Amino acid sequence: MGLSKLTVGAWLDIWLSDYLGGVKPRTQDSYKTTCNVHIKPSLGALRLTALTPHDIQKFYNNLQKQGLSPKSIKNTHGVFHKALEQAVKLGHIRYNPSSACELPRVEKAELKPLDSEGIKAFLHTVKGHRYENVYLVTLFTGMRQGEVLGLTWDCIDFDNQTITIKQQLQRERGGNGEYHLVSPKNGKIRRITAAPFVFSVLANEREKQNKNKKIAGAIWNNSNFVFTNEIGNNLSAQTVYLAFKKLVAKAGFPEARFHDLRHSYAVAALQAGDDIKTVQENLGHHTAAFTLDTYGHVTERMKKESAQRMEGFIKDVLT
Repeated sequence: MGLSKLTVGAWLDIWLSDYLGGVKPRTQDSYKTTCNVHIKPSLGALRLTALTPHDIQKFYNNLQKQGLSPKSIKNTHGVFHKALEQAVKLGHIRYNPSSACELPRVEKAELKPLDSEGIKAFLHTVKGHRYENVYLVTLFTGMRQGEVLGLTWDCIDFDNQTITIKQQLQRERGGNGEYHLVSPKNGKIRRITAAPFVFSVLANEREKQNKNKKIAGAIWNNSNFVFTNEIGNNLSAQTVYLAFKKLVAKAGFPEARFHDLRHSYAVAALQAGDDIKTVQENLGHHTAAFTLDTYGHVTERMKKESAQRMEGFIKDVLT
């Protein structure tokens, strides 16, 4: 196909096939979904050399009218911009027409961590539930859902009371929807020192798993996952999430998300006196600055409380 006849859709297919060799499979799947679901249906038939900023801006505006969130539109733009940037490098087009487009403003979502009373209510509600230990470990370590469900027993060091987070469980898009272990979100392995209570929960889970293993016998799947069903298979993220939503609604927090357990841990850790660097490393954030930006409201309140304590100390020494 000559360059003058190369369509946007044809170029995206070439880009997805030939120019993503250094990109993680998970990211490749995300790029393909974005191209196939959003970009190609709207712009795929246009000639690549005839594509204008106006075409792309109209496309983004229509996505917003269709109810796509600003964050999703920004992600779509990111994929499209990369593809068009490669086309520029290869000389297919002279400039990247997506660079001139305006994107809707992404509003930072309000964090809704559970406070101490909320945590007490949640703990009371989940007591005895089949996934109780999953929720407890998540709440008191700040791990992401995929990281918790992807824990294997070789990651648990009971002697030193550390947990190595080296992978996460992820379901593939399309196909059979099988689960695979992939690297953590930021690609870095981290090791956290958890509270003794967490290891008592893990010990309880190991004991429960050993009982299930004896009952299952020959049909037991030696997957080595910490959290499994009755025959040793990994847990379904969707099933764990839906059960969580029912439980938090019963506890009085119907709007709570599974990810709010992670936020609850971070806020509790900061309020307990953990320094921001420790919290950052435990959460697996790239930088302490990101952690500060995310939980700045907590640290500001802590600063005010610190000032009030100092005021009390000053008054005490002056009298």
